[in-house]
Amino acid sequence: MKYLSLRTSKFLFMMGLLFSALSSFAQQNHGKIKGHINTSDGKPASDVNIILKNSKYGTTTDEYGNFEISRVSESSYTLQISLAGYKTLEKQVMIEINKTNVVNEQLSVSNKELQEVVISNRKSLLSKKTQYVARMPLKNIENPQVYNVIHKELIQEQIVIDAAGAIRNAPGVVPLNYPSGGFAVIFRGFTVGINSRNGMETLSGRSTVGIANVERIEVLKGPSGTLFGSSASSFGGVVNLVTKKPFEASATEVSYTGGSFGVNRLTVDINTPLTKDKKVLFRLNAAVNNEKSFLDYGFNKTISFTPSITFKASEKLTFNIDAELFKVNNTKPLFPTVTTASGITNPGDIKLDYKKSLVHDDADAKSSSSKAFVQAEYEISDHWKSTTLFSYVNEDVNYSYQVLPTWTSPTTATIRATVFGPISSNYTNIQENINGEFSTGILKHKIVVGANYRYYTDTFSSTPTPTAPFRTIDVTTNFTPVRRNEIDKVLLAPVIRAGRDEYTFSGYASYVLGVADRLYAMASLRLDNFDRKESGTVPGYNQNSLSPKLGVVYQVVKDQVSIFGNYMNGFQNLAPVQQPSGDQLILDPLYVNQYEAGIKTELFNKKISATVSYYKITNDNAVIRQADLVYQQDGKQVSKGVEFEFLAHPLPGLDITAGYAYNDNRIVKTSEANKAIEGNKAQDAPEDVVNFWASYKFQNVLKGFGIGVGANYVDKSYMLTANTFYIPSYTIFNQTVFYEQSNWRVGVKLNNLTNEKYWSSWGAPQPPANFLINLTFKF
Repeated sequence: MKYLSLRTSKFLFMMGLLFSALSSFAQQNHGKIKGHINTSDGKPASDVNIILKNSKYGTTTDEYGNFEISRVSESSYTLQISLAGYKTLEKQVMIEINKTNVVNEQLSVSNKELQEVVISNRKSLLSKKTQYVARMPLKNIENPQVYNVIHKELIQEQIVIDAAGAIRNAPGVVPLNYPSGGFAVIFRGFTVGINSRNGMETLSGRSTVGIANVERIEVLKGPSGTLFGSSASSFGGVVNLVTKKPFEASATEVSYTGGSFGVNRLTVDINTPLTKDKKVLFRLNAAVNNEKSFLDYGFNKTISFTPSITFKASEKLTFNIDAELFKVNNTKPLFPTVTTASGITNPGDIKLDYKKSLVHDDADAKSSSSKAFVQAEYEISDHWKSTTLFSYVNEDVNYSYQVLPTWTSPTTATIRATVFGPISSNYTNIQENINGEFSTGILKHKIVVGANYRYYTDTFSSTPTPTAPFRTIDVTTNFTPVRRNEIDKVLLAPVIRAGRDEYTFSGYASYVLGVADRLYAMASLRLDNFDRKESGTVPGYNQNSLSPKLGVVYQVVKDQVSIFGNYMNGFQNLAPVQQPSGDQLILDPLYVNQYEAGIKTELFNKKISATVSYYKITNDNAVIRQADLVYQQDGKQVSKGVEFEFLAHPLPGLDITAGYAYNDNRIVKTSEANKAIEGNKAQDAPEDVVNFWASYKFQNVLKGFGIGVGANYVDKSYMLTANTFYIPSYTIFNQTVFYEQSNWRVGVKLNNLTNEKYWSSWGAPQPPANFLINLTFKF
């Protein structure tokens, strides 16, 4: 360990010298132009084309209307600002060495009759701009990793009110609501929570996820431990929430959604500068959501409050501060188990009325989360910047009643129950990133070097689950649902587990070399030191992990077609385990490796975007507990498949989002004692998943009127690797009709048009046909 620390110190010292030299080089003989573009209604204008005419310099604005062009040679230029549907602006600008020219403009609508024009400020659903996926500004067509982006405009169009509905727009992604109260998603054969927020670790273990403050959802495919660490990622990938940020105009949006099963949802989005010079910006998103279950008992109540502030301390230094307070009171989905003698192979065999609940409303749960994030971005020079981040995430479970039915026949269930809580989980993260880029001839270099310190602590208590059931329910009778007082009578004394203290220090670096704007090679490496302190009778342990990532991209047609390949690594630190003999087995970190190759396209002036890839993820050192309770680390699991994403905007007003994923995830090697599952499918891993959504907004006649249709198909999956109980496949069809103007919008959504009976990946019944109505006002 001492040798490792010495090597790390030398590495950081050498990198510091390199940054200093490169920073000096980057500042020589160049200037910069930056600014902000608004639409005519004062809102940020995204995807605006910004070019310096008759030169090689150009860019587009981000989702907040900001742009920046660096390393511009000293000269006088004509700056051209253009966006479809608006007048093209041109103005003369002078670029001087080591100086920044700031340009702020507002676009005007081309049609003089402004009242006849619908200003939607709708961002292209094809855009994949992000600085989080690679932790550096890297275009999708330059990036060897596959990722999907779900924009808030699509979420609004589909009248989606929860994370589960939104995430279905990513190829191969299936939502999962845990009986514990948390939210997760399944893709590439593995499960991951929404554990990243603006690139920093967050938590969705027991308090679910709100989407009122979501700008977009980024789904990174493949093991991503190298840049995101093991706590935020799974072997399938990472889900990163990008939140709404303050901007320089005053705007307010109020939205109400009502519908089937007593849905009542009110959201508000308020944005305003706090100072005349617009150096302090404020934004508040809040939401109140109340709804009943489609079952005869069950409910969900949530409240979220998410303020954020941007403070431009100087031309070079900007602070972004945001917080989130989220409260949940609801009933939990049940986790059914079946006995072998029951003859039940899937939830459809159970004879319980599809709309009837085994549990009453009063066996509920209450939880909350509070999160704080601070980011300081300092511009070292034109092409070098420092980003310092701090986050604190707390999740509390006051109490959570969880009923555990075991079906002994299609009509009979025995009932046990437990109560979790109080539980408190706390994460503190401090992160530093240095980003830079420079050119040497035809070579372009992009670098990110970062360090992350993570501290985790928790307290945990729960009642042991009784081995004997306290009740048997025959669903053919007029039974009464299980109530809280009935559970309280049979609860055992709560067990308080000793709190955990975990410390993780990580250092990582990623380098991208571009050759002649066609060939891009990426090399990344992460070193983790994981230290868990002794907790009660559980001994502590210390472990190091090394995680590499490699990738290459070649643009067959510049900025339009690229072929790519990647090697990506994921890891999990594992605590030692106690063998029956009393000996302790020291486990190696659990590693998986992915190899992937594919094609990315952005055609017809980015009106069509498509990605197709083949991947293989292998875990060679899985831990297997044998029948004699002896642990061995010699298992092997292989997940392989094909993914296809198609995004298109072929005609004005027409948008298409579609995807298909095939995954084969199997246990290919086990110990002798577990040969029965060798060759079986892994749990929670459907083979075929399809998503489709198409919408059209009329452009001339019936201007402002639109219609959307979509479907989702999920193949059958197994709840256990024994492959004895499966979740049936299902297809759900949805439709929306909407009408929008510049300052208001109304929409109607029909979900599950065919009234399909279907179950979640953990066996909970899902809503039948239902509707939602949304009314939104913008000021």
